Amino acid sequence: MDVNHLVAEIFSPALRMPLGTVITYLGALLAIAEGLSRKNHLSPELTRKIVHIGSGNVILLAWWFDIPMEIGIAAAFIAGLIALISYFLPILPSVNSVGRQSLGTFFYALSMGVLIWWFWSIQQPVFAVLGILVMAWGDGLAAVVGSQLGQHPYEILGNKKSLEGTATMFGVGFLICGLLFLSFDLMLWQKAAIALVVALCSTLLESIAQFGIDNFLVPVGSAAIAFLLVQALI
Repeated sequence: MDVNHLVAEIFSPALRMPLGTVITYLGALLAIAEGLSRKNHLSPELTRKIVHIGSGNVILLAWWFDIPMEIGIAAAFIAGLIALISYFLPILPSVNSVGRQSLGTFFYALSMGVLIWWFWSIQQPVFAVLGILVMAWGDGLAAVVGSQLGQHPYEILGNKKSLEGTATMFGVGFLICGLLFLSFDLMLWQKAAIALVVALCSTLLESIAQFGIDNFLVPVGSAAIAFLLVQALI
């Protein structure tokens, strides 16, 4: 990656508004999460999920504004670095709790960088968007529903889950896939079948993964499965 070219792109007039929008959005998201954590005394896990869900929407902004691949990868690298620092130092409690035995936020940033590199380079960003949104909204809402409404707990490979949370993960994944597949040149049953497979696989990965690596396996796995299945049918 040419650093001089990257810097020139970042400060180019064409990207001032898109990048300004992304930075403003992320700044507001972190400020709201920190405010809720410190003033409203919400649990660290709940404020983390607010950041988890909200930060995933950045991939939509990158897609809509057609932000260059190099900038997306650089942003993911910086986010991953901040996540690692926050894991060891209490700089952003809403991002990572000190002592929390998980590098989930780091894997989240890593997955975004990998997906942007993969699908921006082949001009298929919709699959990167799919993977990140399935993780952001599916896993995020599953955790909230499971902790607040879960009445049927179960355990798989040491991971404590609930049927309500798992159902939420599956339903949200299926819905996101269905919405993103609307513009695809496929028959309705094909779109539904692919969405079903992706939702099932993402739910399984989220259920069995440990130490936060689901934040990498779910988005990359979901995107890869969706891409391969769509390519096989088109």
